Amino acid sequence: MPSRIATDLAELARLASDGGLDLRQVALRVKTDLLLATPRPSAEDMEAFHAMAEALIPVVDEATATILARKLASWPHAPSEVLAALRKRGGEVLAALIGNGMPLTAAEMEEIAADGGDEARTALAGRRDLTSNASITLAGCDSAEIDAALVANIAAPLPHAALDLLLPRAAGTPTLGTALLARTDLPVSELTPLFLQASLEKRLAMIDAVTAREALAPSPRPATLPGDRLSGLIATALSDRKGAFAALADAFGGDARFAAAMANDSSRQLAALVLIGCGASPEDATRFLIGLGDEAARSVERIFALVELMRALQPAVARRLAQQIGGIAPRNARSGALQPAMDPSGTPARPGAERAPSRGIVQEVRRRLGGGD
Repeated sequence: MPSRIATDLAELARLASDGGLDLRQVALRVKTDLLLATPRPSAEDMEAFHAMAEALIPVVDEATATILARKLASWPHAPSEVLAALRKRGGEVLAALIGNGMPLTAAEMEEIAADGGDEARTALAGRRDLTSNASITLAGCDSAEIDAALVANIAAPLPHAALDLLLPRAAGTPTLGTALLARTDLPVSELTPLFLQASLEKRLAMIDAVTAREALAPSPRPATLPGDRLSGLIATALSDRKGAFAALADAFGGDARFAAAMANDSSRQLAALVLIGCGASPEDATRFLIGLGDEAARSVERIFALVELMRALQPAVARRLAQQIGGIAPRNARSGALQPAMDPSGTPARPGAERAPSRGIVQEVRRRLGGGD
């Protein structure tokens, strides 16, 4: 004897197909709810639902199809043919299926990441079971919505290749940078390009990480800026702020984009790092920063914070930090075996040859640096 659900489904399907009464939207929504509420639907009920859904899914409106997709995506009894019919609708319906747990193989995820629409890709970026390859492909889409979904998806790992694609955009997008910095699964050493956005504790951790890396693999030491060129930079800061950043970027090996990054950093921490990285003394660097005449220059507390930061850092550490923040390759970087830094005589530099921070200065940076934002 036919079950009650099967009988009702058959009657609704007949009424819908007669054309005299449009029950298509209601039929699918109500009967889907009835079926989902049944712990163990019978084969007869499933067959009736299957026939009804296949007949109506192609013609119901988008809202109904989307609601159906959300409800059926992860239902263990959902007929594969019904999911396939919903998937063919694409757009918002497909995104609802993906975002609500429709089973996907690794190959299917990678196909959607490569060729899917924006809605489907954004939904995929939020999947807990997202594969590394799909994550890298999605990061390469350069979409603000996809980026936000990827970074917010802390249940899925973020591969190095994906992070490398996201960091340059996060440096210019505060909300994305904040979300990356909030992830607890990413080593702080990998987030150094976001130094200017980071909290005091994370900035100190980044400094520690860069200091340790410099100790293990000393970078080639560039020539210190000659005194006359440094004097010229200070004089330019007094008369032409934009020109001063352009000249400082050129001295550091950066381009116009790097100059703009310094100009846009109201904390002036990047400029301070660049100056120390170029071999300027904290005193000369402070003259440059004060000469800019901007808001930071007029704040005694912020200038003190910058001075303490500059005194606490070795030039090589400041140089590495600035390079990572600015997204530029280390000057004269070499691949392969590690090379010791050389002093002007050609003798390998001894550890600690550059100015080392005293413990008192580091403690002062910890106290003051937060006021430099």
